Amino acid sequence: MLYTRVGIPMSTPWAHILRKIDDYRWEIPQSYKPGMRVPGRVYADERMLRQIAEEQALDQVANVATLPGIVHASLAMPDIHWGYGFPVGGVAGFDLHDGVVSPGGVGYDISCGVRVIRTDLYEAEVRERLQPLVDALFAAVPSGVGATGRLKLDNRAMDGLLKGGARWAVDQGYGWNDDLNAIEGGGALPQADPEAVSQQAKQRGRGQAGTMGSGNHFLEIQVVDEIYNVEAARAMELDEPGQVVVFVHCGSRGLGHQVCTDYLRVAERSAREHGIHLVDRQLACMPFQSPEGQRYFAAMSAAANFAWANRQIIAHWIREAFSGVFRKSAESMHMSLVYDVSHNIAKIEEYAVDGAVRQLLVHRKGATRAFPPGHPDVPERYRTIGQPVLIPGDMGRYSFIAVGTEQAMRESFGSTCHGAGRVMGRKQAVRTLAGVDVASDLKKRGILVRAQDRSLLAEEAPQAYKDVADVVAICDAAGISRRVARTRPIGVVKG
Repeated sequence: MLYTRVGIPMSTPWAHILRKIDDYRWEIPQSYKPGMRVPGRVYADERMLRQIAEEQALDQVANVATLPGIVHASLAMPDIHWGYGFPVGGVAGFDLHDGVVSPGGVGYDISCGVRVIRTDLYEAEVRERLQPLVDALFAAVPSGVGATGRLKLDNRAMDGLLKGGARWAVDQGYGWNDDLNAIEGGGALPQADPEAVSQQAKQRGRGQAGTMGSGNHFLEIQVVDEIYNVEAARAMELDEPGQVVVFVHCGSRGLGHQVCTDYLRVAERSAREHGIHLVDRQLACMPFQSPEGQRYFAAMSAAANFAWANRQIIAHWIREAFSGVFRKSAESMHMSLVYDVSHNIAKIEEYAVDGAVRQLLVHRKGATRAFPPGHPDVPERYRTIGQPVLIPGDMGRYSFIAVGTEQAMRESFGSTCHGAGRVMGRKQAVRTLAGVDVASDLKKRGILVRAQDRSLLAEEAPQAYKDVADVVAICDAAGISRRVARTRPIGVVKG
């Protein structure tokens, strides 16, 4: 394969290291760092690569490549940025028999993901009632740090939720049976074991089912802005520009955070006991087949189920809020679920590696599953177009809906980007935007915002993020996902 040098400033060390495969793929050679078992591969164009090279995320890609059992390459999506151990935007597949599982490769917000609900409403009629609608959603879905919701789960209910995920929520009356057909994996991982989740984690999650949290989590009323693929949009019942949809972005709250915290300690001990050399202690990991590796996977699966149940309950309350404001039933407004997909998770999947089909444990941390048409894990109604991929942007610009591809299966473990990706840390954003009233600025652009703490909106301001259109365009050009529709926000609820 022919390589050319990277078109980034020669003063940047990475200019002498990265190899250009093509306009959208770049390689960190296996020789870059002692102990790398596979090369790194970064999806980006030259302009975005210059930005990515300014921080240490590329070093994290190389670090992941040193872990036992990794196959093919350590991957980075174009929304990559610095994370705990693994970069956010990182993807890695490990052999199921001699590979590892790493809590840092999943992250603290286990099964953080996105859900999109479509409606038969259009922008003009929603604009007339936008303020009361945003207020109703703000009241219906608790948000903010440590927020607790309308549900208080006892031990039996908590274990049922951790085992059953979204199915448990539907069985309790939160949502419709059809919702389960539009959720990744039906909304539950079968490996979940509530007994693997600590009492402290359960206590943190006891009052948080049906709550959104803070940070980059949000609930947004959005409008379909542009359609790129009419056939795929039609399959998702996205009819035409102007149609209103709802994006929800949240995860497993305090329960998932505690599961990660608990098992990072276990992973540090396990790595020492099994003689695993860590180039970064944040990469603490366990052999997947070890008792502790299996126990973490069972706890992670339970936390993922909590996240799917959480988004299911939130969706129910969103439908109730819309019904109250528009004086119509959710059914009459056809508020059906387009899809729900996680972007912080580890899952057992099959891929062709070196000419043979192998079972792998695929870690996606800030990356979205992107399975192609015909894949058995894609819901039947999407089997001809591929799995919907939900890619939120920032609250001032737009988000995207895409579909998975065969190319993704061949080279990125069926994965693509998950969002815009930060260009400023939270503290930097607050310093940079000191004195700026973000909510007022957005209101001038026709976007209403309700937040528990308006002063913290600077952390999530559009300026803190890459332009998600650029991120999505790279994935589209590389062939690991295909754009279907673009949406733009008109109403935002934040923690």
